[in-house]
This record gives sequence, structure tokens and C-alpha cells, in this order.
Amino acid sequence: MADCLERNAAAFPHKPAVIHPDGREPGGGPRYREVTYGELQDTVEEIAHGLARAGITRGTKTVLMATPGPELFALAFALFRLGAVPVVVDPGMGVRRMLHCYRAVGAEAFIGPPLAHLVRVLGRRTFGGVRIPVTLGRRRLWGGRTLAALRTSGGPRTPAAEVGGDDLLMIGFTTGSTGPAKGVEYTHRMALSIARQIEAAHGRTRDDTSLVTLPFYGILDLVYGSTTVLAPLAPAKVARADPALLVDALERFGATTMFASPALLRNLADHLTTLGRTLPDLRCVVSGGAPVPDSVVAALRTVLDGKASVHATYGATEVLPITSIESEEILAETSDGSARGAGTCIGRPVPGTRVLIVPVTDGPLARLHPGSALPAGDVGEILVQGESVSPRYHRAPHSDALHKVYESRPGAAALTWHRTGDLGYLDDRGRLWFCGRTSQRVRAAGRDLYTVRCEGVFNAHPLVRRSALVGIGPAGAQRPVVCVETAVPAGGPAWRDLVAELRALAAEHAPTRGLEEFLHHPAFPVDVRHNAKIGREQLARWAQRRLAPPPPPFSRARAARLVPLAGWAYLLGGALWAAVADVPDVPLLRLLWWTDAFLSIPVHAAQIPLALPRGRAAGHGGAATAARTMLYGATWWRAL
Repeated sequence: MADCLERNAAAFPHKPAVIHPDGREPGGGPRYREVTYGELQDTVEEIAHGLARAGITRGTKTVLMATPGPELFALAFALFRLGAVPVVVDPGMGVRRMLHCYRAVGAEAFIGPPLAHLVRVLGRRTFGGVRIPVTLGRRRLWGGRTLAALRTSGGPRTPAAEVGGDDLLMIGFTTGSTGPAKGVEYTHRMALSIARQIEAAHGRTRDDTSLVTLPFYGILDLVYGSTTVLAPLAPAKVARADPALLVDALERFGATTMFASPALLRNLADHLTTLGRTLPDLRCVVSGGAPVPDSVVAALRTVLDGKASVHATYGATEVLPITSIESEEILAETSDGSARGAGTCIGRPVPGTRVLIVPVTDGPLARLHPGSALPAGDVGEILVQGESVSPRYHRAPHSDALHKVYESRPGAAALTWHRTGDLGYLDDRGRLWFCGRTSQRVRAAGRDLYTVRCEGVFNAHPLVRRSALVGIGPAGAQRPVVCVETAVPAGGPAWRDLVAELRALAAEHAPTRGLEEFLHHPAFPVDVRHNAKIGREQLARWAQRRLAPPPPPFSRARAARLVPLAGWAYLLGGALWAAVADVPDVPLLRLLWWTDAFLSIPVHAAQIPLALPRGRAAGHGGAATAARTMLYGATWWRAL
């Protein structure tokens, strides 16, 4: 991987490699800075030399925490150059889950900003094996050295390590949106295979300028030799990106390609449609991370040049990409099937990748036997094999046993297949149709219901923004419930009319027949990486609470809330008493009052960021969640 960047820097040193937001223009818009391939390669070699002098060498597992930008890419390629192994965790998953991921790896080096090093120092049990701390920034507050100091290390530069093939390149963690986060091992062979397959599937060339919303795609751009433009957005909040700033970046730099989640593309297409503007330079748009709604594909087609392509891809952290389909085929052929409950067509396997559909098995599957594959049209679990598939999880034999399966071949080594945990089927034209997650299927009495197949029927209704099928109760006797995200207000006659229409839709299609219960939800919980994958497990818990009988008026949960209410009463009553009455100063009462004020105001306010995601998952708006957290504190949000 490092050789690719070095060759590109030698071939065109003055070509822009990374264009990134860097402060604000006087008018308020983002200011951008440009780094050429030659400058980036010089930085990579400087950093690699300094890291080697600090003790980071081939095989050193290194926690890498840096904001998206040239420094992140330079650090990644410097570690690749040394044969060290970056460990990358999505910060959006939260501190507790991040610490669990790092604990599972046992890293020996740590590169991050001062705040990250504070977490490292406090989490001694997690980072006990770290012996080489490197701080990004001016000050070294928690031991080790700064990156700036390492870059000035003297002496001849450290040569690149002899690595490649099946040597470990990096460890990237899954988001854990549908189960525990797992460390995925990437080899050099796997990463270069991913680059080749994306290049072939989407026609990537070194002449492209790519708008990047996910840092991994920026690394691939540097392998191709194209120019990467970092989008002005927060990586964990892509759905909230300002579409006006995205359009400005696309037009300012003449971006020809972009990858984005369906949530971001929906907002971008809506913004352009409202303004009546198009993006004539954009020749290829790729989306993934969650099923791409046909409405998003259709909206994009209206704001792009007629010759531009829009690809919906399917992949996973463990293998990318698996399949791809272009918008013309979606709109002309497959969208009607989705509205009838066929699932979402995600295209044909990319060259070099094999897909197999096998019967659903919830436990480990040790071997594939002849005749294991299901015939076309039968729903089962999707298995994938090829060079772009991760061979294993890092130090996780239990996860390997659940997600890897071996195919015996006479006279040859066994093939390793990856179990995606997804449900789907192949049609008679070799196209893969996605039906949902294995773990999220609703196991009702007498039949299994597949989430994406059912939701496609309801999503076709013009008033439904998204729907989510969940199950309540034990497997085999689950009660199916459909959560609906819509602009129609809950509880009124318009909502009752919508429910009646959705029930009629359900009765018309075999996959949804018998679905009767619909719940209004203001905003679905989604994954942190793409802001598009629905958190159905959270929705199932929310639906179970909504449909449960009301708690008794004197339940334990309600009794616990009397404590913060009493605190507020004492706080307000004490202030009023002191203001209107001539009372002596009692030091003990004054101390109790200030303690109560501290617990009721700053402590409750500090809990709001923790309460917001739970509040959203439980169907509460941001303002309501903040207000109730201020009033009740943890006695309210911890029970959600």
C-alpha cells in the first residue's frame, strides 16, 4: 500500500493529493488547503522515520486517533511503510465501546490528541500494554513525545519495510450496530483487491477528483493517484451535513466522483431539487452502508448529467464491495419488485467475488458440503468468498467460529467463506436481493418475516419516510410490529387514515399479509458510520415498552424520580425563602443548598449528551430529552 503512494508521488509530485477544509473564509464559508503528492510523500517519510526512532516497527499494533485530514492519511501510510498495524475504531460508537475494542487488541503504541491520551491514562487496564505514546499537537501532557518532535528526528530516513501479500495491514472495527464490535484484519492483498474491484466496478481512474465522506475511501484515492477532497462534515453525523457546503465543494473543485451514505445523498438531492441546480461535472455517485431507497436514486438522476452513473453497492467491514447495481437497472426493473415485497436488489457480484446462499443457521457452521447452496429465489444467509474478504477477526476465535466457514476441495486447500449475517436470494439472472439481517428477522408463529422485504411494501407509500419491522417476545412466537417514520402527526385522524392504508397494503402482498400493528416513531436510531442503518434492536425495545401495560402509579421507577424532584423543590424553596424572609445564616443549610444546586444543574446538564441517543431511540425529541434529563437526571434516561 505504501509503495502505491510512493510511485504516484514520483510520477506526479505536483498534483493535488488531498484538498481539505482548513478554517473559515472571511465571508464565513470553509477555507480549503491543498497538499500535493510530493508534499504528502515527504511527510510520510518524515513521520515514518520519527516513529521508527520512537520504537514503532514492523508488526507494532498502533492505536490511531486523528481527525480526517492530511495528517491522518500521512500517519496511516507512514505506519503502512513501516509494516506497523494501525488500529482504527469509529469514535461515534461511544467511549465505553471504544475501550472494549482497544482492550481486545492489546496495542503497543498510541497516536492521538491530548484528550485521547487522557482517556489512555485513565484507562490503564485497557492500555496497559502501550509503551510508545505519541501526542498530536504541541504539548505532551501524558508522557511520550509529540509528533512534531518526531518529524525533526535526524539521520538518514528509515527505508520501507518488506511487507505485502498476506501480511497484516490494519485492524478496523465494525460499528457494532447489530452486535458486538469485532476487529477485522486487513491484509495488504485484501486492501489492494478492494481497490482493484472498486476501480473495475465504478470506472475509477487517476484523473478523478473524489469528494470523500469516509476516510477509508480517501486512502483508496491515494492508491489510484486521484485527488481526494474531504467533505466539510462531521464523520459521525453525515446525515446532518450542510448540503449547501457539499454543493460548494463539489462545484469548486469539479468533483467527478463521490461515495456517500443514502442519508446524505437524500439531503443533497432534495437541496439541489429545491434550488433547481444540477451537478454536470459529477460523473459517478456510489452509495452504500444501508439499502439505498429507490426514491433517492430517482432524485439523484434528476440533478446529474444524463451520462452520469449512480451505483448502489453492498458490502461490509469484512468485505468490500460484494455487489453493485446501476441506477438505470434499479429504476427500470427492480424498484417495482421492492414495492411488492421482493426485497432490495443490490446487483451482481463484482469480479473476483463469489456469492453463495445457504440455509439460515443461527449457530456456527463448520463446513460447506456439496449441495449446500439454495436454488434461485430461496431466501437464506449470504456467504462471500474472494481476495477482498478478510481472512479472520483479530484475537477472536469465537467470532471466527460464528462468521467463517470452510469449503473442502479435493487436492487443494480449503476455501474460507465469510458469513455476512445477512439474508437474501439470487434471482435467475444472477442478481442478489437483500432481505434483511439474520438476527433481525421476526420469528412469528408459523413463519419468519424478513425486515427489508416487508419494509419495501410500506416504504412505497408516499407518506412513509422509513419503516422498520420488529418482533416482540420469544423467538417462534414473536409479535410483529411495524414502526413508521412519517411527517404525519401521531394520534390524529391523518395518522389513523395512514394506518388503515398501510394495513390494506399489507393485505395485498404475501410477505406482509397479516401485519396489523403500526407505531408512529419520530426519528429512527441509526448507525454512527453512515447514519442510515436502522437500529431495529433499539426500536424493538421501544415498541415493547409502548405496547406494555402502563406501570402502576407507585412503581419503583416513578418513586426514584421523587428524589430529583425533592432536590429541585429544596433548591427553589431555599432560594425563595432566603430572598423573602429574614432568616439567620445556617452554614449546614447553605452547604446542603449549594450541594443540591451542583447535583441538580451542572451534573444533570452533563448527562444530556448521554441521554440524547437513548431519548432518540425511545422516540423522544432532543428538546424533550434535555428537559426531562434536567428535571429527573439519571433516574429517567437510564431507564429508557
